[in-house]
Amino acid sequence: MAVQQPMTEPVGIPVIILKEGTQRSYGREALRANIMAVRAIAQILKTTYGPKGMDKMLVDSLGDITITNNGATILDKMDVAHPAAKMLVQISKGQEDEAGDGTKTTVIFAGELLKEAEKLLDINIHPTIIVEGYKEALRKASEVIESIAEPVSYDDVEKLKLIAKTSLNSKAVAEARDYFADLAVEAVRTIAEKRGDKWYVDLNNIQIVKKHGGSLRDTRLVRGIVLDKEVVHPDMPRRVENAKIALLDTPLEIEKPEIDLEISITSPEQIKALYEKQERILQEKIEKIAATGANVVITQKGIDDVAQHFLAKKGILAVRRVKRSDIEKIARATGARIVTDIDDLRPEDLGYAELVEERKVGEDKMVFIEGAKNPKSVTILLRGGFERLVDEAERALHDALSVVADAIMDGKIVAGGGAVEAEIAKVLYEYSSKLPGKTQLAVEAFARAVEALPQALAHNAGHDPIEVLVKLRSAHERPENKWYGVDLDTGDIVDMWSRGVLEPMRVKLNALKAATEVASLILRIDDVIAARKEEEEKEEKKGGEEE
Repeated sequence: MAVQQPMTEPVGIPVIILKEGTQRSYGREALRANIMAVRAIAQILKTTYGPKGMDKMLVDSLGDITITNNGATILDKMDVAHPAAKMLVQISKGQEDEAGDGTKTTVIFAGELLKEAEKLLDINIHPTIIVEGYKEALRKASEVIESIAEPVSYDDVEKLKLIAKTSLNSKAVAEARDYFADLAVEAVRTIAEKRGDKWYVDLNNIQIVKKHGGSLRDTRLVRGIVLDKEVVHPDMPRRVENAKIALLDTPLEIEKPEIDLEISITSPEQIKALYEKQERILQEKIEKIAATGANVVITQKGIDDVAQHFLAKKGILAVRRVKRSDIEKIARATGARIVTDIDDLRPEDLGYAELVEERKVGEDKMVFIEGAKNPKSVTILLRGGFERLVDEAERALHDALSVVADAIMDGKIVAGGGAVEAEIAKVLYEYSSKLPGKTQLAVEAFARAVEALPQALAHNAGHDPIEVLVKLRSAHERPENKWYGVDLDTGDIVDMWSRGVLEPMRVKLNALKAATEVASLILRIDDVIAARKEEEEKEEKKGGEEE
């Protein structure tokens, strides 16, 4: 009978699983490191929060300076290295893409959720229970926001302007906010389309062209397109009224063949004949364009000197090497069709604008296309005293356009100034007492994190955040005070709706969802395995070779 030998475990033999140089942290150590990184980023943005927030100066490796309080820009320029902190950069970009504003709210709230979670971890509450509680709290908070939100329509211009002004309050262009709010509302309402019973706004149809010089109030809305190009030939007209515009995606020049060819020329006459042939080809192309009645030609490709000469003789204004995105905007605004072959160009393919004119803006020449028959693409020509102010004004204007677009598309708005946060916290404290077990502690933690947002507003305005929070809670005890928030000038609790501090529902709702998702994701991580950096490996390899 065969006897089975007992298996023996090898003793003292090291088992290498991870590559040399790999760093690993796990358990509570990994979780705390991730929480600390996220809270550090949130703390940086916290001082920029609200109308009284401060700005950040960011200097890149080349010495270029950016001065801003825009959350997405700060995170983008910071060059964050920690993997958990990088998640905040990603959610800020997601918030920017989805709602266009509220990036600081998202990041600060995520930091507060993790700060509160750390307190629960200290009393041995498992991360899974905290995550479940946060998700339950988010569901309830979403219900609260949707139940208290008020309707707004495309025709409610005054409310839309107030929404834009609220967004611009915390920006560097606050002194021109009334003017910028008017521009934002007019631009968004011009390009908005009704699809069925819903409004749709594509902000790509609003072109922002920056030119420093002048003041912020020199910024203006052009119901058409502005091209940062100049007319190609000095003999061409600089102003064309009742413009019939041909849009081309083909060059007006003799194209080189794709294969290499050799032409044998034995006399000067043959050279002359070759040039004359090329001229005739270009002349025929220009004749075909002129025959359609076009008096403006805009092409994505090049126009050679000979073609420029023939266009000038025909009195046609021409612009070359225009970006594809700008060509598409012109097509949308003027009703033109983009043609890729001149033989296919027909009179019905031409677009119409009341005026095409080259003008000098600052030190540069630009081509203005105004009075388009269907201005579903518009341009905002943004001016400012110096380049960095213009850059910051562009970021502010983008946020204002986004919140107006959100309000029109969703048709729901709420009051700002911490009113929504106070109402959510009140409901969550009441709701948590009805929940079983440790989940209620997580819901209460969520409520405290929400309350940290109005506290941050008050702190940045120089008021006592605890005192403000107590007054805010007291005001929200009465149901009719649902829109009461913090007056940052006085520190008093006032009706923010009557003050005209309004925000789209989407900004608040999306910020809470994104922050809760990233906080939940980080709380579930209990192991961080970081591979050795490639640069270190190269340095070690290089050192070994030298030895």
